[in-house]
Amino acid sequence: MSRTADLLVAGGGIIGCAIALEAARSGLRVLLAEPRCIGGGATGAGMGHLVAIDDDPHELALCTLSRRLWLEFKDEPGVEYAQTGTLWIAADEEEQRVAVEKRARLAAAGLAAEWLDTQELASAEPLLRPGLAGALRVSSDAVVYPPGAAQAFFQQAERLGATLVRTSLRALSTGGATLDDGTEVSTPAVVLACGTATRALVKELPLVPRRGHLVITDRYPQSVRHQLVELGYVKSAHGTAAESVAFNVQPRPTGQLLIGSSRQFTADETIDPRIVARMLARAFDYLPALRGLHAIRVWLGFRPAPADGRPFIGPLPGRAGAWLATGHEGLGITTSLGTARLLVDQLLGRPSAIDLAPFLPARALA
Repeated sequence: MSRTADLLVAGGGIIGCAIALEAARSGLRVLLAEPRCIGGGATGAGMGHLVAIDDDPHELALCTLSRRLWLEFKDEPGVEYAQTGTLWIAADEEEQRVAVEKRARLAAAGLAAEWLDTQELASAEPLLRPGLAGALRVSSDAVVYPPGAAQAFFQQAERLGATLVRTSLRALSTGGATLDDGTEVSTPAVVLACGTATRALVKELPLVPRRGHLVITDRYPQSVRHQLVELGYVKSAHGTAAESVAFNVQPRPTGQLLIGSSRQFTADETIDPRIVARMLARAFDYLPALRGLHAIRVWLGFRPAPADGRPFIGPLPGRAGAWLATGHEGLGITTSLGTARLLVDQLLGRPSAIDLAPFLPARALA
């Protein structure tokens, strides 16, 4: 069997679905290959925090672009967009100085943030432990439901002519690709947006799985109002330690609380009770009231972590017609729409809103 398309996208997570939509909107005939459900994998395991991470100016630019694009989808069914804002919590005076520096970087990118002192923080989030130095509030941050968002993206792409095939990509070939069901796809462009599975197709790619656990509670409406993150989170997220935990709690529109976060460089698919206990202990330290809540589920997922901490968005060197859109680590939900825009800009030779060079795979692949 054979098929033709202007673009084949491998991977039906939020990155692949965003690319399918951007390409279909641009007039391309799109084929999306995904053997499982749309919005599964790392997308289904993610928290869905739309946040501007500022420790890398290039990733901050990508976050800023993408968060602006997200506003178009905030009312789409299934997305569950809620502008909770983020409180970056400072435990002491040293972290307060970090918050001042963070505020300046965000302001330079056009993002407003305000400092809440100890008393203001206690008023904003009464369940936080007393004695914290304060918090930096970024009111424009939001949360979404990642699987629902991915499905909304692809449903729009389908209405524009995109087609879903329930299989995975077996191999790249000259002028296209071969799918696992034996279908030969003739296409000038194949985008690999399949997270950690991309390594099976591009073995030389410096990308490793980074496991993360999440816990979700029963429904406790209005117990927490903002996304709560300790200021040490970025050090945990972009660090190179074999494992780390950080305080990160998200209020869901359902009234549930989503508790993270943990990071481990491993491909082991079993839940690690030890790291979950560490993660919860960190959360209890900031939110003692969590001890009295009922947790109903624990799960894990795998972030695709690149060696230099920056995603790969662009052509795969040495393989004509092959493109990468992977390596977003924990920022795939936030940067999905920005990634799609940058990728399709390159496919069609359009100018891009931000500098492409820092994201090109050629930086890591000869």
